[in-house]
Amino acid sequence: MKQKLGQDDDWAYVYVIKNPSYNDVCLCAWDSVLYAGTPVVYETRFGLDLGIVVGPAPVPGASYVPGHSEVHGACLHFADEKEEDDVRYTASESAHQCDSCFCCQITKEPEKMKVDGSVTWIDHLATPSEMARYAENEAKEEEAVKVCREKIRKHNLGMKLVTTHFLLGEPKVIFFFTADERVDFRDLVKDLVAVFRMRIELRQIGVRDESRLIGGLSVCGRDYCCHLMTKEMEPVTIKMAKEQNLSLNSMKISGPCGRLLCCLAYEYDYYMEEKAGCPPEGTRLRLDRELWRVSEVNILSRKITVAGSEGRTIQIPFEEVSFNSETGFWEVSEEYQEEIFSS
Repeated sequence: MKQKLGQDDDWAYVYVIKNPSYNDVCLCAWDSVLYAGTPVVYETRFGLDLGIVVGPAPVPGASYVPGHSEVHGACLHFADEKEEDDVRYTASESAHQCDSCFCCQITKEPEKMKVDGSVTWIDHLATPSEMARYAENEAKEEEAVKVCREKIRKHNLGMKLVTTHFLLGEPKVIFFFTADERVDFRDLVKDLVAVFRMRIELRQIGVRDESRLIGGLSVCGRDYCCHLMTKEMEPVTIKMAKEQNLSLNSMKISGPCGRLLCCLAYEYDYYMEEKAGCPPEGTRLRLDRELWRVSEVNILSRKITVAGSEGRTIQIPFEEVSFNSETGFWEVSEEYQEEIFSS
């Protein structure tokens, strides 16, 4: 691994690197400008391997730049900021959304930032010969899967082989598998060493990791989040679905892996932050000399629904409700009460 000798801190360009074989994502530093798609060799948790530059890492403290509001679908094209003035949109229903937009993302030039000694440095840029060897390894991986599965059947082991990967930087092959319980694969390793004549590593993974390795289409019609973009497999709980007013039927909120959908965790923090600024369900509010009960808090519409006597309900915007720290009660602004009860 490339290191800056004699220095604990240094200035460098930091990039998001993704391993195309087992979808690990990490931040790596390099001393010159690299662009998306550049193949590099870097130190992974398994050893030196190939990685692809996804783009520059976000600069700490940089302001958020939203995407273009008139893009109506996923866009695979990229453009410079200079092209924004040339954007032309068409109202034709038959036109593709990418025909006239400049893109939904704007490429940014990498910026040097301060990195500490814990940041991984790219070992070197991948050479043409390494790329050729990587292609050869991909072809060999298919055959390795067949060989390993045959050996698993031979030893009658309770394990399912998911995929195989040959490292680029050293003679080592990794077999990823799932199993319901601990597996004694010592005899299997001996057989595999005899066939491949290199270091063998068998790594047991979970069902969520299996989906992350293989990929596929989720219920939303897009590629699995874990396979496409998620860096770490964060825990997902049923509480996240409850806080977002989603169905608590696990069959409806589970992915193909059988576990709760990863996307349940994406907006959970936002829902919790928004709910902290409004009264929870069951809270009593005094309106027009009568007590009303909060029956629903809708984060998307930013309104709360209160229920009164005789089945009456009123929807009140968040901004009209505030917490009175002196009385310890939630209150609705007098102006809004006059507006809804004067008519």
